[in-house]
Amino acid sequence: CPCPLPRGDSSLSRLLRHLLSARRSLDICLFAFSCPQLGRAVQLLHRRGVRVRVVTDAQYMGLQGSQIGLLRHAGIQVRHDQENGYMHHKFAIVDGRMLITGSLNWTTQAIQNNRENVLVMEDAEYVKPFLDEFEKIWEEYNPINYRFF
Repeated sequence: CPCPLPRGDSSLSRLLRHLLSARRSLDICLFAFSCPQLGRAVQLLHRRGVRVRVVTDAQYMGLQGSQIGLLRHAGIQVRHDQENGYMHHKFAIVDGRMLITGSLNWTTQAIQNNRENVLVMEDAEYVKPFLDEFEKIWEEYNPINYRFF
């Protein structure tokens, strides 16, 4: 990637290490996802046999630079909202045990320039509500439930 991201130990490299630790599943619920490095990591996990599911916002998934089309093309399951408001969550769950959440949109702009926060935890008391929320949204955004008329 031609983008000038920091080398060595950085917030991006730490986030990538957490994501790449997935062995069974990665559930991602994001408003915006355009960072190529994170997109490549998610595709790599999928190729390794990790079950990857992505929920995103319908209005933002088609913007230039979005990774969502590439993820879908790679065979990764993606669902999006059908509502007027934004699907504004920003979290990922690794193997049902690790929660990654915070203000960070997975964009190069956010990683390079914004003041963002990311919290990583493995306490089941905090992970479970996010797992429950993901499953609820995943089912709600099932294409079988979409309203076209």
